Amino acid sequence: MEKTTPSAKGSLRQSVSVTSGKKPIHRTAKKTTVKEIKKAPSVKKIAVIASAKKDKKLPYIYSVGKRKSATARVRVHHVKTADDITVNNKKHTEYFPYFEFSNIVEQPLKKLNLLGKYSITVRVLGGGKRAQAEAVRHGIARALLQMDESVKKTLRGEGYLTRDPREKERKKPGLKRARRAPQFSKR
Repeated sequence: MEKTTPSAKGSLRQSVSVTSGKKPIHRTAKKTTVKEIKKAPSVKKIAVIASAKKDKKLPYIYSVGKRKSATARVRVHHVKTADDITVNNKKHTEYFPYFEFSNIVEQPLKKLNLLGKYSITVRVLGGGKRAQAEAVRHGIARALLQMDESVKKTLRGEGYLTRDPREKERKKPGLKRARRAPQFSKR
């Protein structure tokens, strides 16, 4: 390792080699042998394995919902379990303690009379509690749409499938916030 230090005059620099008693490490690419190449799976085998994984039906339907800077990853399970909606390993009524927010989460299920028929697990990150609740609603609505295309008109009419594009505007130079100008002084 090399270290640059100022010289006695201060304007010139000299290079000093610093070692800590260990040998310098040199990494080289690993050489593959003919046997390793023969043992490696062919491209056709990999393609068959990948297509088999795609054909396998998952035990849940996955979708993503967003609002402001909140992102909700939603899984709607086909098999009903004890909890209806779990958000970040808590019941949705615990995670969203206010009735308004837990009600927002349940809206698409209530609209389609599916509340209590599916087990839903959600992982939500970012944003505030309201944005997270609306992101979960968006994700649940998208998952329900994947399950049944005939509900599209109902969910679209209520606005549950629309990604709300409103986000915080960036701060501009010379201003205090996005549009808030400094106080004008006449004198």
